[in-house]
Amino acid sequence: MANEKIPYKIYLTEEEMPKNWYNVRADMKVKPAPLVNPGTLQPMTAEDLAPVFCEELIAQELDNDTREVPIPDEIRGFYKMYRPSPLVRAYCLEEKLGTPAHIYYKFEGNNTSGSHKLNSAIAQAYYAKKQGLKGVTTETGAGQWGTALSMACAYLGLDCKVYMVKVSYEQKPFRWEVMRTYGASVTPSPSMETEVGRKILAEHPGTTGSLGCAISEAVEVATTNPGYRYVLGSVLNQVLLHQSVIGLETKIALDKYGVVPDIIIGCAGGGSNLGGLVAPFMGEKLRGEKDYRVIAVEPASCPSFTRGKFAYDFCDTGMICPLAKMYTLGSGFIPSPNHAGGLRFHGMSPVLSQLYHDGYMEAVAVEQTSVFEAAEFFARTEGILPAPESSHAIKVAIDEALKCKETGEAKNIVFGLTGTGYFDLVAYEQFNNGTMTDHIPTDEELAVGLAALPPQPNL
Repeated sequence: MANEKIPYKIYLTEEEMPKNWYNVRADMKVKPAPLVNPGTLQPMTAEDLAPVFCEELIAQELDNDTREVPIPDEIRGFYKMYRPSPLVRAYCLEEKLGTPAHIYYKFEGNNTSGSHKLNSAIAQAYYAKKQGLKGVTTETGAGQWGTALSMACAYLGLDCKVYMVKVSYEQKPFRWEVMRTYGASVTPSPSMETEVGRKILAEHPGTTGSLGCAISEAVEVATTNPGYRYVLGSVLNQVLLHQSVIGLETKIALDKYGVVPDIIIGCAGGGSNLGGLVAPFMGEKLRGEKDYRVIAVEPASCPSFTRGKFAYDFCDTGMICPLAKMYTLGSGFIPSPNHAGGLRFHGMSPVLSQLYHDGYMEAVAVEQTSVFEAAEFFARTEGILPAPESSHAIKVAIDEALKCKETGEAKNIVFGLTGTGYFDLVAYEQFNNGTMTDHIPTDEELAVGLAALPPQPNL
């Protein structure tokens, strides 16, 4: 095999682990647009955000200028339970594909939450505990974020209330049972527990829910219960900051062997994994030091990048959160109940949206059945059962490797394997039984959500 000197798994030592998170906004020539108050259409201040978010997290959210943010020793100590995560050279996959490409994947599934989400969950729980709060509320789609946050809260002694998208709650009962094992309360969303949940159910009887619905419920509970704040597992600037540990470790590992990636690929729902993986590479690209091809992969059933609009929109269906400028399908868009649970969000990270808008990255939408074909191929060659979300990146990594087979180019391809799929066996069952279908929204369906965008700020 080529490059025998590169091991199958590249591990860093504890001493080599990043000591700082990297804030890519510091190197962006055009900063992401500020969060906006939907009533006044003016930028949100720290005081405006204080009833919803933790104080330190607000500071991180609004900081566009600090390039490196020290990782507190307590968080770094927690990271050492499961980090550094391995960067794997996919020799078996390369051989099976017969490609001259060199394929690497950063595996984030080696913890009980099964995904990268723990990187930000422990950080957000830490700052909530430091502020003296009683607990936090959140939403979860596929369940990885809810699981990660319940683990972090159990470790720090915080109460944790999770609103889980109803279709995922029904598809993945073992996922929310893990959350309960870690002490969290889990409610399928939309629910009758909140005012906004009751309103959504009245307007959309029998709805399978969405991340936008669950966010609305979690925010309402946080703002109406003293001692609680809301935390989010993706989209926000602060989350991409925490997840930069993924990309920083990846770059350190590649640099050890003199490997420079040509293509970097990540699945994209809200943006936490993709933003974290590409952060230091994007920084080099922004500073003009190096160039990389960066590909965001999203589900064809929820194509915010490829078919959405770059505009201010609510992050939640209940329209109680601030407005964010992002690629969006409209906050009222409820995607089909497919199995890409963690990617079923109507919008996208403002940071990634600005980078995409400015031409620093590209995006592609892929269909569910083709994603599971890639997932099973990967499982049979690399021995890891991937999560449906991660498998979107696998699909495009395989496509790019096959292009290299046609051209004879030995490109270096790096993708993020965000987590494992052991709680997604209902999806695999449907695929293997031939009952899985693809749903691609029509232009008419998307037009309904986009027509309901709020008034746009004139900033």
